[in-house]
Amino acid sequence: MKRAPTADILWLFIATRLLLVVATYIGFILFPVPPHVYPVKAVDIVGLLSSWNHWDAANYTRIAQYGYQNVFDTAFFPLFPWLIKGVAFLFGNQGYIAIGMVISNLALLGALFVLYQIASDVLGDQIGRRTILYLCIFPTAFFFFAAYNEALFLFLTSSAFLAMRRQKWWLAGLLGLFAALTRSAGLLLVIPYLYELWIARHNFIDGEQSNLSKLRQTLPRLLPIVLIPAGTLIYCLYCWKLFNNPIAFVTVQSHWDRQAAFPWVGFWDALRELLSIQPFGSFYEVHILLDLAATVGFIALAILGWRRLRTSYTIWIGLLLFFTLISPAIHQADALVSNQRFVLEMFPGFITLAALGVKHPRLHQGIMVAFPFLQAAMVLLFILNRWMV
Repeated sequence: MKRAPTADILWLFIATRLLLVVATYIGFILFPVPPHVYPVKAVDIVGLLSSWNHWDAANYTRIAQYGYQNVFDTAFFPLFPWLIKGVAFLFGNQGYIAIGMVISNLALLGALFVLYQIASDVLGDQIGRRTILYLCIFPTAFFFFAAYNEALFLFLTSSAFLAMRRQKWWLAGLLGLFAALTRSAGLLLVIPYLYELWIARHNFIDGEQSNLSKLRQTLPRLLPIVLIPAGTLIYCLYCWKLFNNPIAFVTVQSHWDRQAAFPWVGFWDALRELLSIQPFGSFYEVHILLDLAATVGFIALAILGWRRLRTSYTIWIGLLLFFTLISPAIHQADALVSNQRFVLEMFPGFITLAALGVKHPRLHQGIMVAFPFLQAAMVLLFILNRWMV
């Protein structure tokens, strides 16, 4: 196991957080809401933090403060708001948005250390460093700064993979349980867990052993897998208690414009809107292009990473892509809405992109220009309450 470059990771984390703080200040001062009403008083922390209290962040902090008030809230899985509520309790039940942001940023910091370890184990130190750099400057990586659950899910799932790689099965199962309580896709960790256990069987099973002996060796390593679906089951029981519907988080998806469909349906709808319905250069055309580019880009990275990465990583990015594509927002102009945010969780794609960036310096140069520019633009849109992702 390589030793993580702690100082370099901390500098990357701090530098990118400071740049987001600067962007927040610029947006708050120069682009006030409503327009032409410029702040004349001293800038206060509450005012700056309120710039990040939009959309899902507002939903998570509201759930943390007041609980699941209606069945439609169940689309937001509980671990993140539970953590916010638990920490807020220690501070007199206040500062929910700030606490949510702190939890998200700490989860990102943990994820950076874990992802460096995963990437460097596979392809070396340079790829490890480049992976976390690209993750931090990715256009939608500002969601790791906000009170969203992407950073927490990324930390839990990547840590589960590292635990599997180290054959710490109970730890992997426990992390999987927490991941399943964070997002519905956490349940999918069952599949790479089974694959990693199959690959590792040679370390604890001798071909000359009896079947009973093999079973005795396998069961203690297989048993922790039940913790992963246990996370989903806990939430099912919670939904049953609150709304008498154990799968409420599934049935309410239509309220959020999500519907089950074949994986190509979202692509077809997005292309149809892009090419024949939306006016050239319009807001929705740009929005569709961004989500389409993120989706196609990570499909390409999944394919290109097939021979470069550990098979379980390719399985994972494939599962996440499939899971995303079978629930498009087919009643919206952009059927692939939020995909540019969802790809943040697909860490194998960033490892592959890092490998390509090292191999092709011009690609790296382009990324270092394009990614920060796009992130800066999207940050300003977000803090100005202009929906883009």
